[in-house]
Amino acid sequence: MLKRKKQPLQNVARKLVTNENPKSIVSEQFRTVRTNINFSMPDKELKTLLFTSSSPGEGKSTSAANVAIVFAQEGKKVLLVDADMRKPTMHYTFHTTNTTGLSNLLTKQWMLEEVTKVTKVDGLHLITSGPIPPNPAELIGSNSMGTLIETLKSQYDIVIFDAPPLLSVADAQILSNKCDGTILVINAGTTEKDSVVKAKESLVSAKANILGTLMNNFKLEKDHYYYQYYGTGE
Repeated sequence: MLKRKKQPLQNVARKLVTNENPKSIVSEQFRTVRTNINFSMPDKELKTLLFTSSSPGEGKSTSAANVAIVFAQEGKKVLLVDADMRKPTMHYTFHTTNTTGLSNLLTKQWMLEEVTKVTKVDGLHLITSGPIPPNPAELIGSNSMGTLIETLKSQYDIVIFDAPPLLSVADAQILSNKCDGTILVINAGTTEKDSVVKAKESLVSAKANILGTLMNNFKLEKDHYYYQYYGTGE
């Protein structure tokens, strides 16, 4: 009997389960995340949402992409922005190019409509990171970024940013202050408690609105009625 060859970790990690298998338990959990986000700010409209983590490899990018998809499936006009201009991954996730993107917008080399990509998911558009600049944090904190966010909010129901890990660089901390809400992704199997505490402290110091945490790669016991395993990685 032939054994099935295991998929490369990168392929498993970047699987858009909410699009490929919307009836799965994992997809249902992402819809639960969407519901929790919708109810997180009852007195204020949530238009911009940031996903980050304490360290690399915790699944923030996969989580951001899947949450963007379930919002689009709800009928919203959604924009997913790869704001990780150091180690971008969204162009791999959506099997597209990264020749132009966010960095080009912030340096005013290209227009918004020229860098916005239409995805295979109805209602979901994508802006990749673009060429990696020498000064990502400065671009994130620039007036151009603030102006861009206001423009995006006027054109989309919700804009989701995938930002770098908090403990590596300052980008996510800076951007969290500009967004309506922030989700901290935690890898249940590897993230150290001290890292989570430090990540939260950096968000608090930036006056970010922390909506909550998303626990990734959490194993339930086999006899649990919701037993499921979700792949790791970005």
